[in-house]
Amino acid sequence: MPVRIRSRYTVLKWIALVLVLLVAGLAGLSWYLTEKYRPFLSEKIRDIVYSGSDSLYRIEFEDLSTNFLTGSISLSNVRILPDTARYTVKVANQTAPNNLYQVYLNRLQIRHIHPRRIIRENKLDIGQIIFERPRITMINRQLDFNENRPPRPVRSPYQYISRFVKEFRVDAIDFRNASFHYVNNNTAAARRTDSITNLNISLKDLLIDPHSAADPSRVYLLKDISISLNDYSYNTSDGFYRVNLRHLGFNLRRSSLRIRKLELEPRFSEMEFGEKAGYARDRYHVELNDIDLSHIDLPLYVRKQELLAGSMAISNGMVSVFNNNALPPGPIELKKGKYPHQLLQKLPTPLTLRKILIKNIDIAYAEFDRDSRKKGKITFERSAGTITNVTNVPAQKEKNKMMRANLHSYLMGKGLLRANFSFDLAAADGAFSYKGALFKTDGRVLNKITVPLGMVKVKRGTVQKLAFEIRANDSLAQGQIRFAYNDLSVALMKKNEQSGNLVSQGWVSLLANAIVINSDNPNPAGLFIHAPVHYVRQPTGSFFNLVWRSLFQGVKYSVGLTEKKENEIRDRIAGFEKMKADRQERRENREQRKRKKRFLGVF
Repeated sequence: MPVRIRSRYTVLKWIALVLVLLVAGLAGLSWYLTEKYRPFLSEKIRDIVYSGSDSLYRIEFEDLSTNFLTGSISLSNVRILPDTARYTVKVANQTAPNNLYQVYLNRLQIRHIHPRRIIRENKLDIGQIIFERPRITMINRQLDFNENRPPRPVRSPYQYISRFVKEFRVDAIDFRNASFHYVNNNTAAARRTDSITNLNISLKDLLIDPHSAADPSRVYLLKDISISLNDYSYNTSDGFYRVNLRHLGFNLRRSSLRIRKLELEPRFSEMEFGEKAGYARDRYHVELNDIDLSHIDLPLYVRKQELLAGSMAISNGMVSVFNNNALPPGPIELKKGKYPHQLLQKLPTPLTLRKILIKNIDIAYAEFDRDSRKKGKITFERSAGTITNVTNVPAQKEKNKMMRANLHSYLMGKGLLRANFSFDLAAADGAFSYKGALFKTDGRVLNKITVPLGMVKVKRGTVQKLAFEIRANDSLAQGQIRFAYNDLSVALMKKNEQSGNLVSQGWVSLLANAIVINSDNPNPAGLFIHAPVHYVRQPTGSFFNLVWRSLFQGVKYSVGLTEKKENEIRDRIAGFEKMKADRQERRENREQRKRKKRFLGVF
């Protein structure tokens, strides 16, 4: 038995020794081949980059190491740089691309090189190229001769590498945790630079052979491109907001972009926001959980940084707007040009979205009123619909200058509201129009906004239908309201100076309901009151402020609270107050005379 154990131990020892020697031999062979072929490989890599880019780019690196056992090459301290002189020549020859790239990274790995194909077929196949934490700068200069060119090289790179290899293929090129800097070199005044970090890019199946440049299924010689970005945040340049992004993913094959949880987060509370700005500034809080863009034209974006998409679907989110009107209004020019379609024209990025599909978005607008010292709020819940022709591109606006929105929502979560907006994208005065209808609902749902902002409380009443059609611009809104309702009773409110609360004006409300308010429209005789709207926009009023104020004016006029009637109420109130004061004065005079008589009677 001991003899057998010793025999097995001896065999295992020799096997282990042979394996160690084999590994050492292979490692030594790999080292020898690396040292022998290092200059050759270094030169070949430089030649392929330089020749494959038609002398436009060169690659520089400090060291090259290889592992012939695994078929891998590693480069350290790598720089891929453009030749600006060569670029100038290519511009003159009208063969230059719109973009120049600079790439810096500490390490570049080339994996799974297939040496048999190089030796037998003179074809260089690579499994993967990895750029670890690269710093990429893209400099864009839009050249007229590149307009409408297909997403393929002007001249096939194969013409430049054919003297080295018959085919060059890379299964995957991965940029991991890249920082990307975009430089817009098209403005004469100053170059604009945008940056993004933690970006992951994967380029699939790069092929250079005699036919790949003309292959319509490839985009810039690639079969597919994937881009992803996770948990990205940054502060806006004015310091008032933080933009948060949970996930962004783009796929070329599907021509789609998916965004999960995009948030525009104010950095200050509602009341602090305007105080920090120093004037009554709209505060936005936007949270969109699901955004999907489809039919994206990637070559157009690469060439001109112009985003063109067939459709965008936005679902499950909220948009909240707040303004503190107790603060100074601020310069008029800060509010001019701030309607949605005007802001669209000011975006630095050319943008065209053929259609936006909206589903399950809650919209809220609130104001803090300087007179009531209360906050009024109106909400549009479960909003859905479509917006078409969203663009700021001149060529697109020449084809169709109207952006249209067809929406439906639930006012205060109760009444069904349908509205159609038409925005003139070319109008210098911000012209737009809106029409629609609010269907049957309890009128008291409006108190959350009419009490603090209009000093009017609906005690009871049923809205049968509120139809509106308004035309507006930077200066005013005018149109017509058709407000059908029943059994309306209101209370006119005032502020209690001691408590600060809003209270009913009692007999003044009774007076208003008795001599002013139309309790039904149409009335028992069948007469229907049509209310005209002519609302002059406050110079610093926002888009939401204009829409709600113009509709509120029409509602007031429909129920009888016109300016003339309000003046009549004020005159009657003044008359009653004078009668009350006179009556009090006469009472005091009588009391004074009685006291005098009693005094004289004593003597």
